[in-house]
Amino acid sequence: MSFREIWRRRIAGCRQTSLGVELEAINGKMTRTFNPESYGKLLAEYQPKIITTEAENEQAIALALTLEHRPNRTPEEEMLLQLLVTLIEQFEETHYPILQGTPNSMLVHLMDARDTTTEALAEVIGSLEIASQIVNGGTISKTQAEALADYFNVDISLII
Repeated sequence: MSFREIWRRRIAGCRQTSLGVELEAINGKMTRTFNPESYGKLLAEYQPKIITTEAENEQAIALALTLEHRPNRTPEEEMLLQLLVTLIEQFEETHYPILQGTPNSMLVHLMDARDTTTEALAEVIGSLEIASQIVNGGTISKTQAEALADYFNVDISLII
């Protein structure tokens, strides 16, 4: 069967609504299907593009939020929303990278978040001197990491 025949059979079960949304009968229910013409109109109206400035990012976020909160989004609006989210993520990953922390920086963060002192860590590790070395950037052994992970109730991969 040729592409043209498949396409004719596909559109035979569809009808155009006043909103320009195609509906297709599937298992006795009318379901919305993607309409390239309607999508083209949305693209022409909003003209999404690679985001290069903070102002463009804010504009894309505003449109994405509008679409996100729109009840009964059409498949074309859903596709535009996905495109906007991809463009926003790409911009933000480039301009606001999330830096990977070190085991020691994670430990210091956990200590700050739980208002934990080096002395309290000494009780977990068994030595104030070693606890101080670790807090100040020293190497954390696997045994120490296991004890700290248990103490802070986190996965060991955050500390080792």
